[in-house]
Amino acid sequence: MSAPLNPDYISTTNGCKLCRPLGAALAFRGIEGCVPFLHGSQGCATYMRRYLISHFSEPVDIASSSLGEKNAIYGGGPNLKLGLQNVIKRYGPSLIGVASTCLTETIGDDLPMLVREYNEEFGAEDGPKIVTVSTPSYGGTHMEGFHAAMRAVVEQLTGPTPPHDGVTILGNMLSPADIRHLKDICAHFGLDATLLPDYSETLDGVALNSYPLIPAGGTDQRSIAAMAGAQLTIELGATVDEKSAGAYLARHYGANVAGCGLPIGIRATDQFMALLSDCADKPMPPCYAKARGRLVDAMVDGHKYIFGKRAVIYGEQDLVAGLAGFLSEIGIHPVLCASGDKSGRFAQAISEAIGDIEVPTPEVHEGVDFYDIENRAAECGVDLVIGHSKGYRFARQHNLPLIRVGFPIHDRVGGQRLLHVGFAGAQRLFDEITNTIIARKQDSSPIGYSYM
Repeated sequence: MSAPLNPDYISTTNGCKLCRPLGAALAFRGIEGCVPFLHGSQGCATYMRRYLISHFSEPVDIASSSLGEKNAIYGGGPNLKLGLQNVIKRYGPSLIGVASTCLTETIGDDLPMLVREYNEEFGAEDGPKIVTVSTPSYGGTHMEGFHAAMRAVVEQLTGPTPPHDGVTILGNMLSPADIRHLKDICAHFGLDATLLPDYSETLDGVALNSYPLIPAGGTDQRSIAAMAGAQLTIELGATVDEKSAGAYLARHYGANVAGCGLPIGIRATDQFMALLSDCADKPMPPCYAKARGRLVDAMVDGHKYIFGKRAVIYGEQDLVAGLAGFLSEIGIHPVLCASGDKSGRFAQAISEAIGDIEVPTPEVHEGVDFYDIENRAAECGVDLVIGHSKGYRFARQHNLPLIRVGFPIHDRVGGQRLLHVGFAGAQRLFDEITNTIIARKQDSSPIGYSYM
C-alpha cells in the first residue's frame, strides 16, 4: 500500500465516493416487490433519487421517514412507524428495506427495535417483511452500504433449506447490462441461477403507458430464502470482507461459497467460467469460446495502438481491480489505482488481478478524493483516465480523455447499458479504449490522417 498522498490535508475535495444509504437503496431496488426506505431527513432520500435517476434514466421512488428538528430531540420512532404505514397503504410492497442515515444513527435510534415495535402494534400476517440495515454515511461509502444491505437481506430472509442444484451469485455494483449478461451466461450453462441483487429490469425497464409504483423484476424472495441450499454461491468482488453475505451463508449454513473477482478481461472471465463449468459439469458453451477467440484476435490487431500507454483508474475498489487486470492484459500500464473506499484489501486485490503480467507496479491509494488523485496523476504522467463522471473536471483540466465506466455516469446517456463483464464486456472496453487513443492521436496531429 502506498503512503497517504496528503497526510496533513484533512478536508475532502470532490470525494471519490458516495454515501452508504445510497448503496443500500440500490441493493434493495434489486429485490422483487421491495420499496427502499430511508430512516432520516427528506433531503437524504431526495439526494439518492437524484443520483440514481440521473444514472439509470428511470424513475426511482425512495421512501423516507422525513425527520425534522423535533425528531432529532425526541427520536424518530413515530415518524418511522407512520412512514411504514403510508408506504404499505400507497405501494402495497411485499418487502420494505429500511436503511438508517447519519441523523438517526447520531441520535441513537434503534432501528431493529423500532421495527419490532411497529410489527407488534400494526403488523399483519399478510403484511410485508421489513429488512433493516445500519448505514450511517460517516461510517463508510456507498459500496459498504451496498454490501451491508445484501448481508442484511440474506441474514433476515434466508433460512435452512434442503440442498438443491441452484447457483447463487452475490453481485457487486454492476450495471443492468452486466447483470443481464451474467444471467445469460448461467442460462447457457443450463444452470438455475439466483442473482442478488437483480435490478436489471427494475432500473432499466421498457417504455410503459402507465407508471408502476413498484416496477416488475428483481430477485425473487423465495429464491433468497433458499440460498443456503445452493450447490455453489459465487461472491463477486476481490475486496469483500468477513461481514459479507457470502461469509454469513458459509458460517451459519455451511454453504459452499467461492470468491471471485469481477469477471472483467480474459483471465478473470476464465475463472468465472470455470466455476460455472464445474457446477454444470460441462465445458464453456461454444458461443463464449468464440467470443473469447474474437477478443484475443482483436487484442492482437489493436495492440500496436495502445501498448505502453499509461492510465489512472478510480472508482469502487472491485471495479478498479478488475480494470487494472484487464488493462495489463492489453498492454496498458495502470500506473495509478485510486478509490474513496478504505477496505485495507485494495492493494492486494490489484496485485492479484495483475498477477504475473509484466507491467510497472502501480501506485495504489484508498480513502482518497479527486484532489489527491489529480495531484498524483499529474506527477505520474498519464495518457488516459478511466472512471465515472465525477472525474470529468479533473480530466478536462488536464486535457486527458475520459473513458466512462461504473457509477455514476451523469454526463452521458446509457450508463445503465454499459457492459463491463465477460468476454463481450472486455471486447466493448477494448474497442472504446483503443478508438479513444487513436482519435486522440488523430485529433492532435497537425495534418490529420484518415487511414491507420
